[in-house]
Amino acid sequence: MNKKNIAIIPARGGSKRIPKKNIRCFAGKPLIAYSIEAAISTALFDAIVVSTDDSEIAKIAKESGATVIIERPTSLADDKTGTMPVVEHGIKFYENHFGEVDNVCCIYATAPFLTGDWIKKGFEKLTDTNESKFAFSVTSFDFPIQRALKLSGSGVLPVTPSAMGCRSQDLAEMYHDAGQFYWGSTSAWLNKLAMFSEHSIPVVLPRYLVQDIDTYEDWTKAELMYEAYIKSKYNKSQYERD
Repeated sequence: MNKKNIAIIPARGGSKRIPKKNIRCFAGKPLIAYSIEAAISTALFDAIVVSTDDSEIAKIAKESGATVIIERPTSLADDKTGTMPVVEHGIKFYENHFGEVDNVCCIYATAPFLTGDWIKKGFEKLTDTNESKFAFSVTSFDFPIQRALKLSGSGVLPVTPSAMGCRSQDLAEMYHDAGQFYWGSTSAWLNKLAMFSEHSIPVVLPRYLVQDIDTYEDWTKAELMYEAYIKSKYNKSQYERD
C-alpha cells in the first residue's frame, strides 16, 4: 500500500531582518516559490501545505502551487517558536481535515537552491530502513572548525589548542544543518523525537547549494551564487548538446 506523504512549508510573516523575506522577489520570483516548485517536482506529495500567519504569503503560496494553506495561530507565529511545534500543528490540522499521514517533509521557505532530486534522496534514505526516524540536509564546513578562534581582549585564542598544529587533512570533516529540508515519520514528529540524533540520516549537499538567508548581505550573496549556479547549468547543457 502506498504511503501518504505531505510537505509542510513554514512561512511566518514577521521576518524582522528582511521584511517579507519569504515572498520577497529572489532572482525573478517570490522566494517561497522555489520551495513549493521543488516539492511539486518530486511527485511524492499528496499535499503541499504552507503554514502561515500572513494573508499575502498565503495568496502567493497558492499561486505558486501550494494545495493547503494553514492559518497559523499567533502563539506559533513569533520569532521564538521553533520548527518542531509548527510542523506538529500542521500535521494535526491536516490529519483532522484530510486523514492520516505516514511521512512529513518540512521544507524551509528560504531554500532557492533546493531541487526535487535532493528531496527524493532524503525520502529514499528515510524509507530504506525502519530504524530511521528523520533524514535531513547537511553540508560540510568550508574550514576546519577545530581551528576556530575566539576573541580574547584585544587578541585571539584557539578554541581547541591541540588542533592548531594539525594538518587540515588530519582533522575530521565536520558538518552542519543545511537548513533546507527535514523528512520524518509522522510518529517521529508528533512524539517530538530529537532531530540531531543517531536515528537521523544525513543527506549531504555540496556547499555551493547551501546559503543561509538571514541578512541583506546573505541575500545578495545568495542571489549571486544562484545566478552563477544557473549559468553553469546552462553552459553545461549547451556543451553537452554541442
